[in-house]
Amino acid sequence: MAKITYIEHDGTEHTIEVANGITLMEAAVKASIPGIDGDCGGACACATCMVYVPEEWKAKLPEIETMEETMLDFCEHTEANSRLSCQLVASDKLDGMRVQMPESQH
Repeated sequence: MAKITYIEHDGTEHTIEVANGITLMEAAVKASIPGIDGDCGGACACATCMVYVPEEWKAKLPEIETMEETMLDFCEHTEANSRLSCQLVASDKLDGMRVQMPESQH
């Protein structure tokens, strides 16, 4: 299980425990964390669950795949450290990770 902190654009923090094997998007939606929409339900087809991942956590995540990269190209607020939280699966190695959300997912 991993404790993940989601940080809204205004700095409001939400820390939740995410069971191993659950995506960060699914956990955020179930916990009603504002700023993660997940309109497609986690199919990597809408890019409404984008988060910014701090540099120190990037090596602990799987490489970005073509579909995710394509979806991020459509996001208005994409940065070099942007990832779709529907593609990030919780595990013990992500315990303590903090992700920031953009001002808007649309």
